[in-house]
Amino acid sequence: MKLFAEMFTIAPANKDHQVALRCAVGVFVPLITLVLLGRLDLAIFASFGAFTGIYGRNEPHARRLTLQVRAGGLMLLVMLLAALTARVDGLLGLSGGGATWLLVAATTVVAGGCSLVVAMWRLRPSGSLFHIFAFAAIASIPNQPPLWQCMLVAVLTVAFSLLIGQSSRVARSRRTPWVKAKPVSLTPAEKRAAWQESAGYLVAAGLAGTLGTLAGEWLGIGHNYWAMVAAVVPLVGHTTRHRVSRGLQRIAGTVVGLVLLAGILLLQPTPWQTVLVIAACQFGAEMFIARQYMLAQVFVTPLALISTLLVAPVPPGILLRDRIVETVIGAAVGIAVVLAPGAWRRLRGRRGMAAPGRLT
Repeated sequence: MKLFAEMFTIAPANKDHQVALRCAVGVFVPLITLVLLGRLDLAIFASFGAFTGIYGRNEPHARRLTLQVRAGGLMLLVMLLAALTARVDGLLGLSGGGATWLLVAATTVVAGGCSLVVAMWRLRPSGSLFHIFAFAAIASIPNQPPLWQCMLVAVLTVAFSLLIGQSSRVARSRRTPWVKAKPVSLTPAEKRAAWQESAGYLVAAGLAGTLGTLAGEWLGIGHNYWAMVAAVVPLVGHTTRHRVSRGLQRIAGTVVGLVLLAGILLLQPTPWQTVLVIAACQFGAEMFIARQYMLAQVFVTPLALISTLLVAPVPPGILLRDRIVETVIGAAVGIAVVLAPGAWRRLRGRRGMAAPGRLT
């Protein structure tokens, strides 16, 4: 009962509207600029560069800048590697199946590696969900614009997010003391936990990507990286119940979010209206992501899919179908990875208790 009660419980607000507004502006300005320039082919690089703003939510300005510089730098590296991976696929002349499996393998490495870096740098949100999404989404887009244009948009968007993160310093009453905190090294226990978490991300992302790809071949669905993204959602949390709840909330929130997306698509918004919707969804997601995960997913789902439609238009019905199927696969894998260690310990405990009886 506690598991399901958590799905419908909302935590108290903690200046979430301030963070939400910064993130909404951080994504709206770069995207509307690209709309005005007629360069929506670069929108995905702006969208992921704007993720810089979600880090250091309520930290003092000096600490927030440090965290966002690190987060932005890591995201830029991920986007660069993704763009290069997309170009390598073209150079090697891989078949569709070969390119898909290469993408799964590369995204799995990104999942484990970025999770470790995020833990070592003490970034929040923890984990590598955003990096998995960014890498796989960009790497799966063929015929991309010139690399320098892609990275220029990404760098400018990250820089703009950093400015937005410090914007409240304009008001004297909102300034926090500019004190640079001394870096705190991770304890041996924290380092061990970081490596274990990284291994969990590797297993969850790799298994979900494999199952998502096989299901795609069998059912004719695509976007296998959505399964990889959903698989790492349950890995965040302090208790098993909370982690399982996040997995279930991911599925439930996605279903409701798809209904909202269907209504938006029926209106057939123009590009500038689409950017407004993205900014509104970004605002809603950040308002609730730390308080009620299922409600946040209602906004995250149209945010992610509309951003995809901007650069890679596909029939909406196919997009909605792929999203729910891959999300269910990924969330199920993530929950299984969370429950597996406890199940293994109980199994070993039963074997240990049964061993003396066999000897006597």
